[in-house]
Amino acid sequence: MDRPTLSNVFGTLGAVCWSVQLIPQVILNYRRQSARGLSSTFMMFWAWAGVPLGVYNIVSKSSIALQVQPQVLTCLSLATWIQCYYYEHKWSVWKALAVVLPVASIMGGIETALVFALQHGIQHDVRWPLTLMAVLAALFLALGVGEQYISIFKHGSVAGISFLFCGIDALGDVTSIVSVLYEQRVNVLGLVIYSVELVLWIGIFACGGYYKLLPWLQSIVAGRRSRIARPEDTFQGQTSIAIHDLPSSTSVFRTPSTEHEFRSRTAVAPSSTG
Repeated sequence: MDRPTLSNVFGTLGAVCWSVQLIPQVILNYRRQSARGLSSTFMMFWAWAGVPLGVYNIVSKSSIALQVQPQVLTCLSLATWIQCYYYEHKWSVWKALAVVLPVASIMGGIETALVFALQHGIQHDVRWPLTLMAVLAALFLALGVGEQYISIFKHGSVAGISFLFCGIDALGDVTSIVSVLYEQRVNVLGLVIYSVELVLWIGIFACGGYYKLLPWLQSIVAGRRSRIARPEDTFQGQTSIAIHDLPSSTSVFRTPSTEHEFRSRTAVAPSSTG
């Protein structure tokens, strides 16, 4: 296949990844009639990220798939964002629509106006606004992921974070980077936009290794050392096995409120009587 075809193929894969990560969340919210654990701020950052990213990809004449990708991101992010208010703040359908439709229209209007303005500027060799769009796109994407870092360091845990979600989004960044590389002319700013988010997702995985994988490995090593030191205790306690309910995340994001409720229910659960 030629370079433009490969660029479109990988760009399409990127758009699919960014859709796959959010569509299940929208469906899950609908089925559960709840958006508990979701961050509306996170979703709004991503919704706005699609505006400058869309402007940049269109004006820089990226592949069609990369031009469509930001529109998908904005639409799905807005859908998830308004679900937070509909389910958690008990908004009516009409109130939710009265808010999200104007917001979507404003975003669409801003993007359209910026596309024409920047195209006119390019014709007159004014390119700094295009660079600004790339910076804003990278910034909003980074702010969305950055909120997860705040939660991780605040709670000292990665509980509630779906690494499958992180992996799918990171895969979308990787395929988008490959798509940019296969364009007729390598777009450095395009590479920076997707690379910034990819690096942040890699950091989330590193946090997962530190807070989850490392303690698990340490417990295994400690257990083996204990069994070597006291072989007579190897089989002690195997006749008593307790199965505890574990809290499951209702979203792809960290859910400290859900974890708190779980602990509260566990603390006040009545003991069984014979």
